[in-house]
Amino acid sequence: MTRELIDENRLIEISARVEATSNGPWTAMIEGRDHSSGSSCMVTKDGAIDLSGATDADIEFMARSRQDIPYLISELYRLENMLNKN
Repeated sequence: MTRELIDENRLIEISARVEATSNGPWTAMIEGRDHSSGSSCMVTKDGAIDLSGATDADIEFMARSRQDIPYLISELYRLENMLNKN
């Protein structure tokens, strides 16, 4: 018996939003931690994204989300497959 544990359509929509973003990985560049002049930003393979008004924690979260969301989606599928084997 197959259990529907995740909303497949929602994961497809989330994955599409991830794929529509600038190429990963993204990296947070925090002034005072990663460099000594300029402002904090996110760096992608395609360039820098300035985030005026964002806190350092906001920038770190957004930068890591580009890698974290695909990981979490794959984990959801893996766990669902494990449960459906039983």
